[in-house]
Amino acid sequence: MQIQINTDRNIEGHEEFSQQVKTKIEGVLNRFSAHVTRVEVHISDENSDKGGINDKRCLMEARLEGRQPIAVTHQAENLDAAVQGAVDKLKKVIESTLGKLDNR
Repeated sequence: MQIQINTDRNIEGHEEFSQQVKTKIEGVLNRFSAHVTRVEVHISDENSDKGGINDKRCLMEARLEGRQPIAVTHQAENLDAAVQGAVDKLKKVIESTLGKLDNR
């Protein structure tokens, strides 16, 4: 499973933060690694110059083998919460999608 991290110009995309995000994704989605070929992560600060509540956004797109990509997004007041919310949503959608395939 490949994981690609993208940040906007308002987020410091330093290696330590990227590694934390990758580790979090691998920990949650590891059991689906046979089905997930790639996860793209887009992290942004919606209104960095003004600040505000829930202005950090994390969009995750997972590519499942032989299926259309699955995308989820989560907004929160800090980056960690935005990433955690998105990975939790992605896990639920993948579980649901793969569960439906198993039922066929």
